[in-house]
Amino acid sequence: MAAPNGGVFDQREELQERLRQGPGEAARQELGLAEEAGPPPRWSLRTIRASIPRLRHYSLSGLWRLLRACKLRWRAAKEHYYSPDPDYVAKVAHLLACLRAAAARPGRVEVVFLHEMGYYRWPAPAREWAPSAPAEAPTTQRGGTGNQQWRIIGALNALTGRTTYRDGYIIGRAQVIAFYKQLVQAYPEAERIYVVQDNWPVHRHAEVLAALEEWPQIEPVWLPTYAPWLNPIEKLWRWLREDVLKMHRLAAAWPELRERVRGFLEQFRAGSEQLRGYVGLRGPGKLARALGAR
Repeated sequence: MAAPNGGVFDQREELQERLRQGPGEAARQELGLAEEAGPPPRWSLRTIRASIPRLRHYSLSGLWRLLRACKLRWRAAKEHYYSPDPDYVAKVAHLLACLRAAAARPGRVEVVFLHEMGYYRWPAPAREWAPSAPAEAPTTQRGGTGNQQWRIIGALNALTGRTTYRDGYIIGRAQVIAFYKQLVQAYPEAERIYVVQDNWPVHRHAEVLAALEEWPQIEPVWLPTYAPWLNPIEKLWRWLREDVLKMHRLAAAWPELRERVRGFLEQFRAGSEQLRGYVGLRGPGKLARALGAR
């Protein structure tokens, strides 16, 4: 095995940048791929060694140690989410301005993140402690007359973590309008309630927009299209699924399951700093910084 070359350490950023570019022709030849197949989609130790001349004298184990020393690891990739909205930057800037306004005038200006979710009578599968034998793998319970669905519309307060919700078999125009009225009743002292929401067609339906004229304190704040990372309440739904809905044993007790869901949401009715931390409204994130949250 060749010893690590100090010159490679000196060019750490150059090495990292080359890896970000992805494999090319040298990698294709190293693996013996047909020309029409093109280069491989991701790096391996062999293709790194073949593609960077200064590394060609390394053994694979020596190259592995060198990459480790250069703070390069074999890591799982993260999905890169992209919103195609041409007004993405402007919409995000407006959202952050609303958050700063709420932080400056708590109680008079409120920001709530609104969203809907549905869940089913039958539990979703998930990992669980169980015997290691394949035949004894954990299974989800099925029962009752069918896999019925129930729906929730909810709003999460950015400053307090207070959660307001209503549920039912249907969440449509009438329920959205009723929920806006519920928000006004929940925040009677608010001069402005910024309701941050996505572009679900029901939110922009003419009947819904006309009903909003009855409550001038409510101002919809439209998220960029396909940008769920800007709506923290979606993380509340994830918490609900993890703690209540996955692998539950209530498929044959549909009313009890719905009460369990309501009980989970009720714990945040008066607000929760724990919830704010969980969904990213406290800490170093962009939304939390706009609130001045630590």
